[in-house]
Amino acid sequence: MKKAKSQAVACSTDGNKNGQQQVTPHVHFAEPPVLSPMIEDDPNDVALEASSPSNAFGRGGAASGGGVTANLSRKKATPPQPTKKLFHIEIRASLFWEMGQLLNSADPFYKLDGGSLYQRIEKECEAYISAALQSLVGQSEDLVVFLSLVEKCWQDFCDQMLMIRGIALYLDRTYVKQTPNVRSLWDMGLQLFHKHLSLASEVEHKTVFGLLKMIEGERLGEAVDRTLLNHLLKMFTALGIYPESFEKPFLEGTSEFYAAEGVKYMQQADVPDYLKHVELRLQEEHERCLLYLDASTRKPLVATAERQLLERHISAILDKGFMLLMDGKRIDDLQRMYVLFSRVNALESLRQSLNQYIRKTGQSIVMDEEKDKEMVPSLLEFKANLDRIWEESFSKNESFSNTIKDAFEYLINIRQNRPAELIAKFVDEKLRAGNKGTSEEELEGTLDKVLVLFRYIQGKDVFEAFYKKDLAKRLLLGKSASIDAEKSMITKLKTECGSQFTNKLEGMFKDIELSKEINESFKQSSQARTKLPSGIEMSVHVLTTGYWPTYPPMDVRLPHELNVYQDIFKEFYLSKYNGRRLMWQNSLGHCVLKAEFPKGKRELAVSLFQTVVLMLFNDAQKLSFQDIKESTGIEDKELRRTLQSLACGKFRVLQKIPKGRDVEDEDSFVFNDQFAAPLYRIKVNAIQMKETVEENASTTERVFQDRQYQVDAAIVRIMKTRKVLSHTLLITELFQQVMKTLVSVVLNYTLRTQVSDKTGRLEEKDRESHRQRVSGA
Repeated sequence: MKKAKSQAVACSTDGNKNGQQQVTPHVHFAEPPVLSPMIEDDPNDVALEASSPSNAFGRGGAASGGGVTANLSRKKATPPQPTKKLFHIEIRASLFWEMGQLLNSADPFYKLDGGSLYQRIEKECEAYISAALQSLVGQSEDLVVFLSLVEKCWQDFCDQMLMIRGIALYLDRTYVKQTPNVRSLWDMGLQLFHKHLSLASEVEHKTVFGLLKMIEGERLGEAVDRTLLNHLLKMFTALGIYPESFEKPFLEGTSEFYAAEGVKYMQQADVPDYLKHVELRLQEEHERCLLYLDASTRKPLVATAERQLLERHISAILDKGFMLLMDGKRIDDLQRMYVLFSRVNALESLRQSLNQYIRKTGQSIVMDEEKDKEMVPSLLEFKANLDRIWEESFSKNESFSNTIKDAFEYLINIRQNRPAELIAKFVDEKLRAGNKGTSEEELEGTLDKVLVLFRYIQGKDVFEAFYKKDLAKRLLLGKSASIDAEKSMITKLKTECGSQFTNKLEGMFKDIELSKEINESFKQSSQARTKLPSGIEMSVHVLTTGYWPTYPPMDVRLPHELNVYQDIFKEFYLSKYNGRRLMWQNSLGHCVLKAEFPKGKRELAVSLFQTVVLMLFNDAQKLSFQDIKESTGIEDKELRRTLQSLACGKFRVLQKIPKGRDVEDEDSFVFNDQFAAPLYRIKVNAIQMKETVEENASTTERVFQDRQYQVDAAIVRIMKTRKVLSHTLLITELFQQVMKTLVSVVLNYTLRTQVSDKTGRLEEKDRESHRQRVSGA
């Protein structure tokens, strides 16, 4: 740091007769001093030490003792403007020269008036500042060169004002502080610079224009002198004209710049690239505030950029690219969109777009009847993708989570009952034996995911009906892949819907376990040891009617051996459980037959109906359709499916004459002595075990009947308790009682009709009872 050259300060003393000394100060300037502008001192940190402060600036007095010495010292400090300077200049020191002439005049130094000195300093400063600013009028047309000249003028001014303040520091600390409405020398200089800069409007406007052009050029990718921008903007801040003279036109220009750029880029770029561009622009503006703009500009500047680049284009961004980003699982781009939208309070628009996307995409999955088999896997994959996007892109926003739930609940129930049925079928497929390549952990994870879809189902009784029917088949036919997995699923359903929902399902497992004990007791009983025919093993499942699905009774003429076995078991069971009634469900029976073919022995796993048909061929080589029908007593439609599975399926144990896919009344069947298969045990697919459209419709109809029975029973319970109740209160209390089993949406669909029908039936019963009492009287 260069310091100002020290000046000689001489003091002369004259002795008197009394030995007293008179002090007369004389300050000699041999020539105007040459000062360096490279001064790094702060006016607040300049100290002036005088041996006799009472004699300065109009304060008289005598001092006794030896000589008086005035010391001018400067402490290291930091000025209010940048310290780095690229050039050196010589400052005109006429003001210092005038001060020297003043101090060496005929009037003693201690008689000087502070106000006069302040006015002389102010006058000299004003003359210099006016001349300096006027010299800039009409300067270079090159804006960068012109701005450099303005910076040079400002730097010169700062350097001189620091030097003046250092010399006249005592004036600044005494006269200025003690006199009202008088500015400090530094503030006085700033006020004068502001005044004459305003008078030189051409200089001010050209400076602002040059600054705006440099910043615009930087936004367009040009290299600019950021140090120059920093110095000039600090000049505007120091003069107090930054907000009005620069910030206002700067924000207006920024708004126009980004408004045009936003429209241009929205037309040319796709949404991911546009969002990256916006993110980059906002980062650039933030850095701009750190490098040379005033800190107060950051908030309005960023808000202006956000408004023009984002807020004006929210709808266009969502319409043009949101679905593409969602379909492409663009996690990073969606996260960028979420963060940018949150800056302009546009998350509600994003949430609504997410809701529309889920409903539209999900509806295409649910309503496509041709792809019903793929509905549940597609929904699970769709939900998994949404959950990942919610976690990684949408910061686990709770409102977005609720939107996903609401949208899924809508699309799951947009197609009445069918999704609930297909979800039950999907669970059946996963829990059924033969589902290879799936570990227990993977199966458990899949069941947890399915349970999420189950929560959205409003008609959970439809799911229960189909799930119960499929569970019955798995248990009765031994097709369950894992009893532990079955019980785990029941536990999950119980947690979701309560014990009443799973009461029948748990009863089914109890029946299976109890049946094992009954079969063991039967094998050890005297009836089994003495009366059972040899060569036959039979296992019986005893089912509680209320727990299991309702199966239509199907008559069949069983072979003699099976009839004997049934009669013996019935005798044993009724002797052990008195008062119970057994009803055989022939449609659920299955058997393993040992067959001897010319090409080897085989075991055939077939249904009971298939067994009855095949055993007819022990006594006949060829049978017609009518012969088989009369001998078995199987219902026509069921018999055709049974024969079709034996003669037209993958394993053709029988041969149909003539050949064909369908079974006609005139067809005949013969034992296939050319039958061959690589495996010893062969599973002949039982077509009658596959669900038909009629069975599904029957299951759905039973669900609606059960709903009506539940509503009827609830109405009776309420009216027995309340006796008299208005329709509105009846509906309210009815909702409360059946809410656990029937969802409100289902009730809304059927409730009023059912309540009206039930009320009518009750009124009819009351009238009938009244007529009977009258007749009896």
